[in-house]
Amino acid sequence: MPTTSPSPAHDSPIGRRGSYTKGVARRQEILDRALEVFRERGPQGTSLRRVAEEMGVSHGALLHYFSSREQLLLAVYEHTETHRHEMRAGEGPRDAGAVETLVEAASVNVQVPGFVQLYSSLVAGAVEEGSDETKEFFTRRFDRVREETARRLRQQQEEGLVREDLDVDKVAALIVAASDGLQTQWLLDSSIDLEGALGIFAEMLRP
Repeated sequence: MPTTSPSPAHDSPIGRRGSYTKGVARRQEILDRALEVFRERGPQGTSLRRVAEEMGVSHGALLHYFSSREQLLLAVYEHTETHRHEMRAGEGPRDAGAVETLVEAASVNVQVPGFVQLYSSLVAGAVEEGSDETKEFFTRRFDRVREETARRLRQQQEEGLVREDLDVDKVAALIVAASDGLQTQWLLDSSIDLEGALGIFAEMLRP
């Protein structure tokens, strides 16, 4: 599912940031608690009212930051993804291959409780009528991840590490789809070997 590029590039945070440092901190507190509610109650049990109740604040207080449940869950996803990248920043700069990057992303995703399930629920909802904000968010995200994966594949072709006869744009779309599909299978059966299955692509792409 959440295949990922080296850094999450979003045009602007979902919802309102809040005023001054206190408002920003409050927004982050809401997002952290909302992810806990999601893990405990699932997508249908996560609403603005439920999160407000769990935090001991009014429904109106949350509406100051998020106008809908859809916007709240998108913001939770964005916040969690950004936090993951911040935690990994200390590892230093990396320029891993296309397959290796997606393998690492999938491995990290499944270690964050509720993250893969949240991603799956949001992407599934993006195709429903009235989910314009979610659809736009993930359409841009898939474009970005495919482009970054294709860039890495192209670089590997130049280095002689990937077959020259391959259309990297099509291969990128295929690898991203495989990563998402395997993470969906992992949701149903945690014994799925994500790293091993995705790693086969590296062998298939070698000259």
